Amino acid sequence: MRRIVAAAAALTLISGVPALAAPCKDAKGRFVKCPEKPAKPARCKDARGKFAKCGTAGAKPA
Repeated sequence: MRRIVAAAAALTLISGVPALAAPCKDAKGRFVKCPEKPAKPARCKDARGKFAKCGTAGAKPA
């Protein structure tokens, strides 16, 4: 019973290794550099502490 559990644990660890590879591939299946994630837009708050559009009077970046 211990051998079966040890073998199952080893198999689980070995099969998880390919999942660590880069997930980005091109149309032909070759690995390519993943595109960077776009930056989050800036959020601003007004004088009362509520969210407002950046650029309006009194709005400051949060």
